[in-house]
Amino acid sequence: MTIPEPLRAVVFDLDGLMFNTEALYHDVGAELLRRRGHQLTQELLNQMMGRPSPIALRIMIDWHSLDATPEQLQRETDEIFHEILATRLAPMPGLERLLETLERADRPKAIATSSRRSFVANVLGRYGWEPRFQFILTAEDVTHGKPHPEIYLTAADRLGVAPHQTLVLEDSQNGCRAAVAAGAYAVAVPGDHSRHHDFTGARHIANTLADPHIYAALGLH
Repeated sequence: MTIPEPLRAVVFDLDGLMFNTEALYHDVGAELLRRRGHQLTQELLNQMMGRPSPIALRIMIDWHSLDATPEQLQRETDEIFHEILATRLAPMPGLERLLETLERADRPKAIATSSRRSFVANVLGRYGWEPRFQFILTAEDVTHGKPHPEIYLTAADRLGVAPHQTLVLEDSQNGCRAAVAAGAYAVAVPGDHSRHHDFTGARHIANTLADPHIYAALGLH
């Protein structure tokens, strides 16, 4: 693994990378379509994953020619999510140790996600983790969502580092493409929902957030 110069900051995606919410999104999407007589396929999921919610829901609507608006599906999604977050939300393997290690090393970290701020606050609030990050960028903070690089360019700028000095951790192909296009040091950490994705341009594909390559790239032990 070639590391051209020290990586000075870390930016985390949220869904499927920090928490198991991509698995929960699958169940929510499946329920949305079941109510309308359709099935959620992996092909459709691949198109939706990592994108801002309005765009992802518009893709779903167009895919199945649904008689609904993104706003209607968003309200329905929020209702279904509310029922399952309390009992099924969980951090992804290796997350807590990585956060603790970064904090001991005084390494700045942020979150850049395609989710809405209200959802992020809900998820992080259940663990009291929002204060652990320098800032959080959401879909509402950028004009162009992933796979456009805007969110990661913005994150690097706010962290006061060059994009190539930023380690970005992503679980989806759309998110990874955004990080690569921004010039960041992109590491893919796919879950069961995204192991088949195309992570072209990623410097490394990790098994979990506990992967020693992540620590080595940051010069941490």
